[in-house]
Amino acid sequence: MKYFGTDGFRGRANENLCVEHALKIGQFLGWYFGAHSGNKNPKCVIGKDTRRSSYMFEYALAAGLTSSGCDAYLMHVTSTPSVSYITKTEKFNFGIMITASHNPYHDNGIKIIDKDGYKMDEEVLAMAEQYIDGEISIEAAPSEGIGRCQDYLMGRNKYISYLSSIPKHSFRGYRIGLDCANGCASTLAKTVFDMLGADTYVCGNEPDGFNINKDCGSTHMEKFRQFVTDNNLDMGFAFDGDADRCLCVDERGNIVDGDGIIYTASNYLKEKGQLVDDTAVVTVMSNLGLFLALKDKGIKTVTTDVGDKYVSAQIKEHDYSVGGEQSGHIIFNRYACTGDGILTAIMMTQICVDKKTVFSNLTNGLNILPQKLKNITVANKDEIMEKKEVLDYIDRINKELDGVGRLLLRKSGTEPLIRIMVEHQTLKKCDEYIKDAEDFIMNL
Repeated sequence: MKYFGTDGFRGRANENLCVEHALKIGQFLGWYFGAHSGNKNPKCVIGKDTRRSSYMFEYALAAGLTSSGCDAYLMHVTSTPSVSYITKTEKFNFGIMITASHNPYHDNGIKIIDKDGYKMDEEVLAMAEQYIDGEISIEAAPSEGIGRCQDYLMGRNKYISYLSSIPKHSFRGYRIGLDCANGCASTLAKTVFDMLGADTYVCGNEPDGFNINKDCGSTHMEKFRQFVTDNNLDMGFAFDGDADRCLCVDERGNIVDGDGIIYTASNYLKEKGQLVDDTAVVTVMSNLGLFLALKDKGIKTVTTDVGDKYVSAQIKEHDYSVGGEQSGHIIFNRYACTGDGILTAIMMTQICVDKKTVFSNLTNGLNILPQKLKNITVANKDEIMEKKEVLDYIDRINKELDGVGRLLLRKSGTEPLIRIMVEHQTLKKCDEYIKDAEDFIMNL
């Protein structure tokens, strides 16, 4: 698609993502759902992150929606998963989230959510692109049919109440750190954990429009690791800009990434008899150590391509209990249909409380292998990855590694790159295999 990628329409604000784009997206969606929902005034709920540009996109979208007869409900600064939850539970026709997730402040994005809380069908997005490019036309609403725009902080409050109702045990007595990435979690995370009884220690909760994800959150963990140990916390959770991801820090200051979360959650759910088909959904980038550890626990894995939409599709199709990515985008299917960073933090705390153990014990039995990544710029990534000699090379190297490591070559979804990933028991061997793979590709 031309504008909408795997994570919405994303670009640098006022350069390749402009107010005109937001206005037209609003106009099209208001018209489309008015024509196809059987409702003369369809309803849309809108959330945004803390970027300075999110405000102009919010009002541009609202103007476009109402001009086409759609009612726009503004949740203001809130998380992507909260918009998904409210869209589904409050029976909105669709939802919109304005965010560029973990990107710097100068980027932004527009995510469209369907009535069931999932990403919008690509057929609808393709039509929206046609309207943006002037290939199709629509009619504005008549004067008496113009939609209305109203504040909807009630939606955010309902989401907070929902999250706080999930745990079976109080978190009283636990000292918990929260790094809100100067993003959406700033309006949500502390309130939820306070309601659950935890002693909360918060950082990255002073957004100014420009500091979202800057040296904080799940993409910059060093300061937060120190924050957890300096304050003698039992655990810590770092979110990204739109709070759909979470990485953990144990009481020793060690990072527990998405692989560690999936390992912990899968084991816990299996023990409780709640892991559907004894299966976890992971991506091709999940560490070989996770595959081996889950197998040792009698847990099967379903592997998808990189991208939360692929994980979500597998979970949705087979009703699996849990799945996610190394980045901390984790889906707990019983409670949400999308990745939710604050929900992930709640689930990991609940497991720790239920097991009456320290956080670092949750990943006992998981041995993560050293992993190295390298991107190679190429002229034609599709042609390279379709070559028989490349497929033969991958097969030969993985047979050579024979369970002590693995090689993965894959093309970037958005850039002219081949991504090389090597895992091995030693970093030295990782470097050797990375160099060998790079030489092989460059000499094709």
